[in-house]
Amino acid sequence: MRFLVFQHIAIEHPGIFRDFFAADGIAWDAVELDEGEAIPDFTGPNAVDYDALWVMGGPMDVWEETEHPWLKAEKQAIRTWVQELGKPYMGLCLGHQLLGAALGGTVGKMEKPEVGILDIALTEAGRADPLFAGIADPVQALQWHGAAVLEAPEGAVILARSPACANQAMRIGARAYGLQYHTELTSRTVGEWGAVPAYAAALDQTLGQGALARLDAEATNKMSDFARDSRRLYDNFMNLLRTRS
Repeated sequence: MRFLVFQHIAIEHPGIFRDFFAADGIAWDAVELDEGEAIPDFTGPNAVDYDALWVMGGPMDVWEETEHPWLKAEKQAIRTWVQELGKPYMGLCLGHQLLGAALGGTVGKMEKPEVGILDIALTEAGRADPLFAGIADPVQALQWHGAAVLEAPEGAVILARSPACANQAMRIGARAYGLQYHTELTSRTVGEWGAVPAYAAALDQTLGQGALARLDAEATNKMSDFARDSRRLYDNFMNLLRTRS
């Protein structure tokens, strides 16, 4: 298998999922959009045949096409992938918002950023969805975002929510998923992201000065639980990919 990965800042990569890809012999090509790398043509006669598209997080917002003109092409690529090709999609944080925006939903600023290790409650549909099989409800995960999918695309199924964000996870069709929260964490994630000015500002605004060290320590204490849930989510995604191919 071969996966295509859209990245929007070098430090927001598939994280722990890279280990799972390697163990399963999955090759993956990362396109660093913020550095000007081009989206491959995956529909033409000479296209590489990718089995899934993973879209990661980033400090920009989906509507900032003037500042980041490649966002327009990225959203078109996501539309083609999900609507025309019907192929498996996994979007995390910005990747979740891009899925919503690309397919006709509304993404906007939240009243206050949602940052911290917080509970996410599965909906009835989420508890029944095979992506979350074997994962505890509520899910505890890292949140670090100031925008959200305020109105889901037509036909989307909401799979999880939190008090601050009504769309923490959604499925569109049978094989396209978006998660607002982060499940790709490694031991280096919080420290690396805390060095990004936009992320540091959201952290201080929400949790107060000096919150980075506290958040990093809390994440370290919960890393084994995060890794367990990431493994289950990955296995479930792969089972869906294989059985629905």
